[in-house]
Amino acid sequence: MRFAVSLLMFICVASIIGTVLQQNQVANSYIDQFGPFWFQLFDQFAIWHVYNSWWFLLIMAFLVVSTSICLMRNTPKMVRDMRSFREYVRGSSLRAFHHRVEAQSPQAPAQALQKLAPWMQSHGYRYKVRQDGEAIMVAAKKGSANRLGYIFAHAAIVVIAVGGLLDSELPVRLQVWLGDKQPITQNMLISEVPETGRLPAVNPSFRANMLLPEGSSSASGIVAVGDGVLVQPIPFSIKLNKFEVEYYSTGMPSSFKSYVEVNDPDTGESFERLIEVNEPLRYKGVTVYQSSLDDGGSKLKLTAYPLEGAGGKPFPVEGTVGQSSQVTLSGQGGAHDVTVDMSGLRVINVENMAPGTEPQPKAMIDHVAAVTGSAAGASNEHLRNVGPSVQYRVIGRDGQAYEYNNYMLPIVLDGHAVFLAGVRQSEAENYRYIRIPADANSSVAEFMHLRAALQDPSLREQAASSFAQANASNDTQRPLLQRAVQGAIDAFARGGFNAIIERVPENERESVLGFAVPMIQLTLTELYDMDRERRGLEANSHTEEGADWLRLAVLALANLPDYPAPVFMSLNSFDQVQASVFQIARSPGKNTVYLGCLFLVIGVFSMFYIRDRRIWVWITPEGDGSRMQAAMTSQRRNLDFSQEFERFRDAFRRLFT
Repeated sequence: MRFAVSLLMFICVASIIGTVLQQNQVANSYIDQFGPFWFQLFDQFAIWHVYNSWWFLLIMAFLVVSTSICLMRNTPKMVRDMRSFREYVRGSSLRAFHHRVEAQSPQAPAQALQKLAPWMQSHGYRYKVRQDGEAIMVAAKKGSANRLGYIFAHAAIVVIAVGGLLDSELPVRLQVWLGDKQPITQNMLISEVPETGRLPAVNPSFRANMLLPEGSSSASGIVAVGDGVLVQPIPFSIKLNKFEVEYYSTGMPSSFKSYVEVNDPDTGESFERLIEVNEPLRYKGVTVYQSSLDDGGSKLKLTAYPLEGAGGKPFPVEGTVGQSSQVTLSGQGGAHDVTVDMSGLRVINVENMAPGTEPQPKAMIDHVAAVTGSAAGASNEHLRNVGPSVQYRVIGRDGQAYEYNNYMLPIVLDGHAVFLAGVRQSEAENYRYIRIPADANSSVAEFMHLRAALQDPSLREQAASSFAQANASNDTQRPLLQRAVQGAIDAFARGGFNAIIERVPENERESVLGFAVPMIQLTLTELYDMDRERRGLEANSHTEEGADWLRLAVLALANLPDYPAPVFMSLNSFDQVQASVFQIARSPGKNTVYLGCLFLVIGVFSMFYIRDRRIWVWITPEGDGSRMQAAMTSQRRNLDFSQEFERFRDAFRRLFT
């Protein structure tokens, strides 16, 4: 039993870890939280999914075995003790009891017994009489069910632990360890999964996920096992007819509902059902929970703007969320392909537009938490719906991938309409944004023309010459000023303001930027006007709107080197396809755990509220009367027991004197 108690302590520690540390997150989030060294160490103990870790399941198994052995060894003795009256206690041994009383009665032993029996019965005692010559031993007891408390409490531990093991990943892992099941690690259609990657339909316990776009159906779930997955068939198919989402004013979902059609291939039965949070579907031993929501493959139409070289001609791109698209770009090294993974579409983005903040798209876990009510009360006067956004990953020629988040519509920040283009390297980071000023047509086209012009060496040379012509005080200074401007604008085109001051000592950088920034801005003004004239448009930099736009464009161009993408994707239109994420479970251990909880309640109630009492009364003849000796005992001799003995002693003396 001491071993079982030690195991319970380990289980308590593991439960604390599983409660405090968010489980089943991506590895990068744990690496950022703990660092590579501690991540590697903690990963050996699988604390990221502690309730299904090998050591936790092993402790649970040992706890079941240890407590079961304890029950098997002690239950028969406890049952025998419950049934026994211990009537063979000798009268002389009663003098050794601490709680004892003696009395003399003028009545004979048989008459004294007749007076004692009704008192025993009226106070709930069962008794047994043993005749020992002329003497009589009366053994009485009540509250023997107290021992059931120990039996039920320990049985509850076994039953609950067995239920936990049944609903863990153990049944699936045993099929992987001992059977021929091999988790799938490659991308493939469910229909292409071999038999070794499929669990049996009669699998006793599983917990799988199913992503179902509107209008599609499925009869299989996906069970995550280590770094791979297994396909789990279910005894019926589900078709998602309609998916509805309602939102709070904060933009977080207030509820999501799935209108599904269930088809049973065995009986041919078909019926419709509504599944929502806390209202699952239960059919043929399988429970289908509304878990989350996702994109079901929305169709996207985008415009791609190259960000390399002077070729800035945009071109259309069509994609599907969840799929990849190949984009061909023409750069200085020739044409090359980049892979663009369309990872997400958000139709509604209610962001905190307070001064000094940047929007951050909500993680899916926040959407799920919102439905449970945790975000219902959020209120902020700066919250604004800034419209749709698209998320995608660009995998470059070097294999490096970054995530991007671009908003479809311009957002007014600090009084100016700008397009926000976000970038991050992993999900553990926040997006870093550059602000691209919107032109008169509410697009990024004008900025992209200016970017392409900046990458054209001949235009930069003409702009530098025009700046020197306008600002040199004499013909002698003009070539010197032109060379200085040429070097500055070339460096700016290569790496922004950082490229200008990268070789300047730290204490001189502020003074260098003091004259470099106005010079770059005026040179870009010349460049902007030249580019517009080349495109057959009027110069726009001398108007108030044009000057403001150009100032924002200079800042965006300065930050553009920090936007590591060969192409900028602007969302034009979309055809949204919503998907529901279901969690499908067969959990026979649930009823087992309920039974264990019932045992635990019975056990705790029996141990704490049923008090065992034993009384022995030894009646011996003495002259014409009899002599009485009585003793009372209990497993727990507390204050209540002492008070009860005092009441028994007073009643005993009144009864026989």
